[in-house]
Amino acid sequence: MIILASASPRRKELLEQIGCKFTVITSHAAEISDSGMQPQELVKKNAYFKAAAVAREHPEYPVLGSDTVVSLNGHIYGKPRDEEHAKEMLKLFSGKTHQVTTGIAFVWKNQSWQAWETTEVVFSPLSLTEIDAYVATGEPADKAGAYAIQGRAAAFIKGIRGSYSNVVGLPLHCLDGLARKAGIDLYGNGEGSSSR
Repeated sequence: MIILASASPRRKELLEQIGCKFTVITSHAAEISDSGMQPQELVKKNAYFKAAAVAREHPEYPVLGSDTVVSLNGHIYGKPRDEEHAKEMLKLFSGKTHQVTTGIAFVWKNQSWQAWETTEVVFSPLSLTEIDAYVATGEPADKAGAYAIQGRAAAFIKGIRGSYSNVVGLPLHCLDGLARKAGIDLYGNGEGSSSR
């Protein structure tokens, strides 16, 4: 069993999808938001900080931390501050290709393992009316980049290059590989084994 150090319902659903044995203990670690950092470095650090904060209190289990950001032309976008900020982001993404990067980190037995994944997302052009209507649904409120690919925003997305689950918030193939590297059992098959 592992501990998911995240309150994200999307990450919880993704772990349930692959049959992972886990419990949720929300991390209250402060996130860094240094826009001068590369997205992959930023998300790896935040994922580690989240996992390490929970691991200090629960050293008996591997702890998984994760962090997702959206970037466009070198600028990083996290969760929107408010509705106007969400609209600004969506206007920027309209008709363009942006990147979604998720960092993951396991902390266990005084060791850490980290990885990251980037997926390109192609948005169709959006009208101001479409953006206003979407933001009014409330869906963008707690999402990096102000949209949910698994929600209503799916209609705006022409295509993706890379991992779909990464855009939702947890790159499952990358996660499975990192668990194997660390000797962490995701599926309840026995101590130290990550085979299914």
